[in-house]
Amino acid sequence: MDVKKLSLEDRAKMCNGVGRWYTQAVEGLDSIMVADGPHGLRKENRDEEKGTIERVKATCFPSAAGLACSWNEELIGEVGKTLAKETKAEQVSVLLGPGVNMKRSPLCGRNFEYFSEDPYLAGKLATSYVNGVQGEGVGTSLKHFAVNSQETRRFTIDEVVSERALREIYLPAFEMVVKESQPKTIMASYNKINGVHACENKWLLTDLLRKEWGFKGLVTSDWNAVTDIAKALEAGCDITMPTTKGEFPKRIVQMVKEGTLDEKYVNESAQRVADLAEWGLANIDKNATYDRDEDHAVAANIARECMVLLKNEGMLPLKKGESVAIIGGFARNPRFQGGGSSHVTTTKVDDIFENFEQIGGGELVYAQGYPEESDLADDALIAEAVAAAKKCGKAIVFAGLPDSYETESRDRRHMRMPEAHCKLIEEVAKACPDTTVVLSAGSPVEMPWIGSVNAILHAYLGGQALGKAIAEIVYGDINPSGKLAETHPVKLEDNPTFGFYPGDLERSIHSEDIYIGYRWYEKKKIPVNFPFGFGLSYTKYEYESISLDKKEMTDEDTLTVTVKVKNVGKRDGKEVVELYTAAPENAVELRPVKELKGFKKVFIRAGESAEVSFTLSKRSFAYWDVTEHTWRVPTGKYRVYAGSSSVDVPLVAEVNIEEKNPPCHPITLETTYGKLTKNSSYKDVVEDVVGAFAPQEAIGILTSEEGKADPVFSTYQNHTPRRALYTGRTYEYIEDVIEKVNKKLGF
Repeated sequence: MDVKKLSLEDRAKMCNGVGRWYTQAVEGLDSIMVADGPHGLRKENRDEEKGTIERVKATCFPSAAGLACSWNEELIGEVGKTLAKETKAEQVSVLLGPGVNMKRSPLCGRNFEYFSEDPYLAGKLATSYVNGVQGEGVGTSLKHFAVNSQETRRFTIDEVVSERALREIYLPAFEMVVKESQPKTIMASYNKINGVHACENKWLLTDLLRKEWGFKGLVTSDWNAVTDIAKALEAGCDITMPTTKGEFPKRIVQMVKEGTLDEKYVNESAQRVADLAEWGLANIDKNATYDRDEDHAVAANIARECMVLLKNEGMLPLKKGESVAIIGGFARNPRFQGGGSSHVTTTKVDDIFENFEQIGGGELVYAQGYPEESDLADDALIAEAVAAAKKCGKAIVFAGLPDSYETESRDRRHMRMPEAHCKLIEEVAKACPDTTVVLSAGSPVEMPWIGSVNAILHAYLGGQALGKAIAEIVYGDINPSGKLAETHPVKLEDNPTFGFYPGDLERSIHSEDIYIGYRWYEKKKIPVNFPFGFGLSYTKYEYESISLDKKEMTDEDTLTVTVKVKNVGKRDGKEVVELYTAAPENAVELRPVKELKGFKKVFIRAGESAEVSFTLSKRSFAYWDVTEHTWRVPTGKYRVYAGSSSVDVPLVAEVNIEEKNPPCHPITLETTYGKLTKNSSYKDVVEDVVGAFAPQEAIGILTSEEGKADPVFSTYQNHTPRRALYTGRTYEYIEDVIEKVNKKLGF
């Protein structure tokens, strides 16, 4: 449809939603429906006249925090396909997800909806999700663009973040999905970014998203995120959701007629809405159906790979038929999803206790352990649980974070579990050394009881079929293969944002810059409970070898890395091979110790080996140069690590990389020695410049008695402009040298 043939009034209406979930229908084009659903369709059927809302039942899969722990791109693609099937059967055209915001702090109330603290992992998994959904003819809405890493004051908060942190941490996951999957829509977030609301940010939505990354789809606002409709349209936000009941369309028409809003922005946005609606309508299948039981089984299969065995001192797997105390209200009324707009009305929910009965057999004794409606410990319930544990000799405590702790629109204030849960674990473990804790939570928690329990299984928010998955892992039918997609610190005070998250009334200043998650803990050498990428198995893996297809390359070449891993245990299993890169020391100040740049999950039979190959490119080694506003790989020797977590990387190889076209600018009095020596463009003029500004007799004064350069002077010289180092030279002489050097450089 060519929207220019429509009236201005109709085009203006297309830039605003109808009700909460529909686009505007116009002559010749029907509306389409969108719905929440990062991990399960959340469709609402509203009757505005009666004032009633019917929420359609759908399958609830593990939330993104759990899905990411699978580190399995194919599996995430299956989630997408199954979600699309249910979405299509409900005549919904766009599923509002996935969310790829970074987990800057473990306190973000919506962390359960986001994949990771690492942009590479989040980007790869979200790409598979989008491909899975859109491959079935349902659109996605990549969100929340961008830097939406807190819920506190989310409508007004100004996220003050450096250009480098934006490029290296907060934007790459979005960039990857856009370039590799072209989501049909992107959802602009509520918050400001460096003073400008995301929905009104032309640099973000037009210059970066469309012009630089090549995004071809529609940008929608988050719900009620737009204040100034003209600024939003000029920035590239195409549709404001939900309806404003005619107010925004009326303003648009008025501003166009008054000449304060260029009509071209209305035309561009209306056309994108029309294009999306046409695509959605073409993919509507009124005969589409799905099988709820089949999808529940898919959800169980997904959950099996999303759970992470954090500790095991021999208790797991349990033997079938033995007596076990099953303790904690979550065993009968499980915590399996978060609160807010992603909350799914489920088709069914597993009873964990019943699954333990079916899979494990034996005598199972249940004790509630803690109150359902209170965080305070109940001594009577704890005493009952302790008695059950003593009777059986083994206990499994189901604990974690209640619904009220993790929800949209509110951040956590601390990292602690409820007192009732912690005291229960401590007392049961004291009475019964063979105690396993099964955690249900969407983000890390402090574990003051960590040393007193035998085993810990983190189920995250495992979706409606978590019960069967947990039982299968605990009894050994399934070999756990999940790995953490986020670091679990010992305490909140260790997190890089402690003390200034979520910010003041107006701003949240990202003082930690690029150092979030494992980048911070490794750089600061802060011990953690469990590192990024960590997860145990019922078998053991040995990393045998790493090889590179070349030892010398330019930053325009690609590098193939091959890693060989052997299963040296007695059980078949799946291992996640993680690949990290590290820059040369002192090549660029402020580089992380290492960064994830590749991963693959591979099935390996007991006693056998597997080879896994990765392809690394310029971006695998690059940093964002804020002076040049580009990605750079300075010439030097880079390292490639392979292993089973961010701290367990037994294999390392090195490659020399030459920067083919390093930036080169004219030499000035402000040029430092460090800039000259760390950029190969200046290698032929270094001696000329040094000689002009610091003659040999002057340098000699600043050497040690042994004749070696004074290290203090070397550091001083590296960071000091040439104008502060000249000795005994006239300005005429220095200016002449600079002119000759710049001619030599081609300026």
